[in-house]
Amino acid sequence: MTGAEQPCAADARRVLATWRAPDADQAEMRDRFLEFLDVHGAAALDRGQRIGHLTASTVVLDATRSRVLLTLHPLIGQWVQLGGHVEPGEATLAQAAGREAFEESGIAGLCLDPVPIGLDRHPVTCRDSRGERSPSAHLDVTFRAVAPAGAQHIRSEESIDLAWFPVEALPPGADDVTHRLVAAALRRP
Repeated sequence: MTGAEQPCAADARRVLATWRAPDADQAEMRDRFLEFLDVHGAAALDRGQRIGHLTASTVVLDATRSRVLLTLHPLIGQWVQLGGHVEPGEATLAQAAGREAFEESGIAGLCLDPVPIGLDRHPVTCRDSRGERSPSAHLDVTFRAVAPAGAQHIRSEESIDLAWFPVEALPPGADDVTHRLVAAALRRP
């Protein structure tokens, strides 16, 4: 699907334009994401956009909100939240985030909050629409989801490992962004 056919662009613009950033740094990042959408339109969500593209991720908390589910990402070797690319036909960023969380965790019934908890821009090497790896950037919009009580996760092929961690004791290798996003997820009522 070409960028012009991506139905999620209008939602991304609406979500970002109405999002109340928690601080000045996040407000500045939101404004840069909106400028990126202004320049690139629907192509801003297309993984073929090599200068960067919007992605969607989810911080998954357990039902007690005392643990967070993180994946050990194979390309970066760090523990991070679940997430990835917006797929053709997805209408909203929240839909993409929820699909990625389910695909990477195997947990059905996640309760996803459709309001973002944070934004991050990071360099990556990812596959384009032809399957070739090249440098790019992810402009990531992160949401929060709560798993049903007793939820059991299943590691997908996209992960080296997948595990629950106490929210106050994230694993070594979890970067500052992961810490910030988990804290933001806990602040959400």
